[in-house]
Amino acid sequence: MKALRIGIAVGVMIAAAAALRCGICSDAPEPDYIGEFSGWGVKVPTSNYAFIRSAIVLFGTRWGEAAQTEADLDKQVWDQLVLSFEAYKRNIQITDQQVDDEIEKMLKAEKVTFDWKKEPEAFTQWVKEKTNEPVDLFRNQLKHLLQLEGLRAQVLETFKPTVSEEEAYNEFVNEYNTIDLELLQFDQLKDAEAFYKKARTAEIWDKMVAEEIKKDPKFAKHPGFVSFEFLINMWKVPKADLYKMLTMADNALYPPAPVYKGYGIFKILKKRIATKEEFPKVRDSYFKQVEMIKKYDSLNEWVKKLKEEAKITAYPRSQTQSQAQPGAQPAAAQTAADGNKTGG
Repeated sequence: MKALRIGIAVGVMIAAAAALRCGICSDAPEPDYIGEFSGWGVKVPTSNYAFIRSAIVLFGTRWGEAAQTEADLDKQVWDQLVLSFEAYKRNIQITDQQVDDEIEKMLKAEKVTFDWKKEPEAFTQWVKEKTNEPVDLFRNQLKHLLQLEGLRAQVLETFKPTVSEEEAYNEFVNEYNTIDLELLQFDQLKDAEAFYKKARTAEIWDKMVAEEIKKDPKFAKHPGFVSFEFLINMWKVPKADLYKMLTMADNALYPPAPVYKGYGIFKILKKRIATKEEFPKVRDSYFKQVEMIKKYDSLNEWVKKLKEEAKITAYPRSQTQSQAQPGAQPAAAQTAADGNKTGG
């Protein structure tokens, strides 16, 4: 199923934490558990796991890369279970109006022709076609996407990093310095060195690349006319090598350097160099940018420590268990306060 795009900057997809409250009932059946947070004395019902798993499959996730394997998906689910419980403990509330507003954004983006409040049957049919879910479950998922967005915002506000003039200027330089490269990637250093030594000039390079492209159309990569920051973060090109390239002429060739996978050799197509004279015009924006980067770095560290504190323990389970269908109201996590300590 294609991921349904939603108009909120969602960090994680979480379990129905509100259902934690209503699930703690004396007459509720004993839930099936899929694991525990032994550091918190909390057992995790399979239904909560399934709820989050279905949300990730449907909506995707905005934090980190998309899951490529079942193991990746499992890790994302457990990460989000931890955050779900933290949001529950903090009593982060989302109103029905906030959920309605989010639905309005989604329907507007989808360019639907019906009024979903006046035509509930049409809305129910739309949800079924898009998600194969009942409306209550769909709303519940959206509510908790917003709840975790609230958690993220709340935690971010607790971080008050300082930013120096040097840090702001360096960020400006890394972003304003721009270069257009032709990049050839090799798994082995010896292969990269051999191609580089044989090429020698831009003209020979072009001929060699043209021959290789006949065999593999994706042989040469073109990230585009992009910032150093983009190349450093996304393509993993070393910063020191980029600054050396900045001193070289257009069409110059650059020797092997580590990249996102193996080694790359480069042809410099064009570049733009940052100047100190430009910085005062954009100084304030770069102070804010570095501050936000530091906040998100702190947020990532906070999530890491929270998971360590939770001590995630997944019980051995069958594939059927881990992919169980979620209900509209996941069973409650059994906390130490309920007299159900797990130990560990």
